[in-house]
Amino acid sequence: MIYDKLKKMAVVPVVEIEDSHQAVPVAEALINAGLPVIEITFRTDAALEAIKNIADQYPSFLIGAGTISSVQQVQEAVDAGATFIVTPGVNIPVLTYCRDMKIPVIPGVCTPSDIERLLGYDLPMLKFFPAEAAGGVAMLKALAGPYGAIQFMPTGGISPENLESYLSCGNVSVCGGSWIAAKGLIQKADFEEIQKLGEKAVAQVSSIRAKGQSYAA
Repeated sequence: MIYDKLKKMAVVPVVEIEDSHQAVPVAEALINAGLPVIEITFRTDAALEAIKNIADQYPSFLIGAGTISSVQQVQEAVDAGATFIVTPGVNIPVLTYCRDMKIPVIPGVCTPSDIERLLGYDLPMLKFFPAEAAGGVAMLKALAGPYGAIQFMPTGGISPENLESYLSCGNVSVCGGSWIAAKGLIQKADFEEIQKLGEKAVAQVSSIRAKGQSYAA
């Protein structure tokens, strides 16, 4: 299951690609780092082609389509090769379509009211966004009280400095972060640095799990 694979990865690089030709080199850097997963945001015209390029070259690579706001975008992303969908907020038409078509989806929430609207969808994971701005670890710990069975993917303001505090929360399965394959690094085609940052993220996750502070062994 996609959600289990994401939990095993623990970190999902959130990426904004302006030139679709750079998608495969970014994916290769992440594969070499031991982190074969990506969320490509639909904030640029190159997003769709970027997903297709990676999917064609590496069919087993986990590709998320992020910032999805319409059913049409879901259809286009899945047709291009996306394996899961991520939305910034609660989008009922998108969620209903994904449920009916059995497409893995991680919708964004930041309040208890958002969570309440989604309880009937029986979703294994919700995106907590924007994580730092919405209360960060303290908010996640507070949400664990009434919503203890729900797992989250915090995204927004996640960094190597606070990654451990997030992954140590019992209701956090995986974190989304833009620091590994930052927009500036992609623009400079600095794929070596992307690989190094990916390797550091993988090592940090291993260290957290070794301490017994993480949600998974």
